[in-house]
Amino acid sequence: MINEEIIKDLVCPIGKFPLKSDGEFLVCTNCSAKFPVKENIPLLLIDDAILPIGVNSPDELKCCKKKS
Repeated sequence: MINEEIIKDLVCPIGKFPLKSDGEFLVCTNCSAKFPVKENIPLLLIDDAILPIGVNSPDELKCCKKKS
């Protein structure tokens, strides 16, 4: 798993909110989008995001709506 010291410096690529570790994922503390961690490397591209249930596109996320 990725080092906790590194995680504290990472933010969600969608809304720039902090991320928290959750098993094999980093999760946005605001919109709950999940980003996989593969071989200790966080995949933080919007296209890599696993969206929360009921959300069909990144534009529907709480982070994006707040920006509008």
